[in-house]
Formats: sequence, structure tokens, C-alpha cells
Amino acid sequence: MNKKYIVRLSREERQELVELVRRLSGSSQKVRRAQILLKADAKFSNWPDSQIAEAFGCRIQTVENLRKRMVTEGFEVALHGKPRTTPPRGKILNGKQEAKVIAMRLGKPPKGFSNWSLRLLSERVIELGITDSISHETVRKMLKKTG
Repeated sequence: MNKKYIVRLSREERQELVELVRRLSGSSQKVRRAQILLKADAKFSNWPDSQIAEAFGCRIQTVENLRKRMVTEGFEVALHGKPRTTPPRGKILNGKQEAKVIAMRLGKPPKGFSNWSLRLLSERVIELGITDSISHETVRKMLKKTG
């Protein structure tokens, strides 16, 4: 199969990858990327994507994506990965809000219900204005860590 993105490593890039794999320095993800790039190099190994994927225990799509990233975005981005454009969300509830949810959970459920469900709790939290929005999964995680 014709490859759309051909990896051609310079002598310095190849040396850096060989050193990184030899020392196993950095994260396991970084080492795997280095191994994949070394085997995908058109000048030396030039393994097919299926063989690379089988050798390193990943999907063919992973090899193709790394090959594409190397050609389009450069060596550093291919090796180190892209930094997140948006940071992960912080805590949705603070301590006082969590205490209110726990107190609500320990109290009697609304009329017509025998127990509190996670969805019912999340709906009631929004109704009472404790927070603007919350998912039942966030409520589950919050209750699990306290239980």
C-alpha cells in the first residue's frame, strides 16, 4: 500500500531516538513513539505499518497518526506529543457544596421515591441552585470518595 506520509529522519533525529530507546528515558509513551519512528524511517528500516503495530502492541491507526504528525507538525511534536489546548476541568463542587449534597443524600428522598438515585440527586442540586450544572456521574464520584 502506498503511504501518504513518508518519514525521513535526519542523522541527528535518528541519533536522538536511538539514544532515547537505548536509555529508556522519558515516559513509556515517548519511548514507544521513538521506536515507531525508527521503524517507520524510509532511509533505514521502512517497516510496513502493520508490522510496526504488531511489534509494538498498538493499532495500525496509531502508527499512521504518528507518521502523519511527524510529516505535518515536525519531529518534536511527534516525539513529545501536543500539549493540551484546554486544561482539564477542576473540581465542580467545593467543600460546602459537597456537604450539602451529602446531607441531601442522607436525608429522606422526595415524595414518590423510596431512595435517592444519582440522576435525581443531580437534578435536585441544580434545582436548589447549589451549582449551575452537574452530571449524575460527578455526583457518583463525589459520593464514592466520601463513602
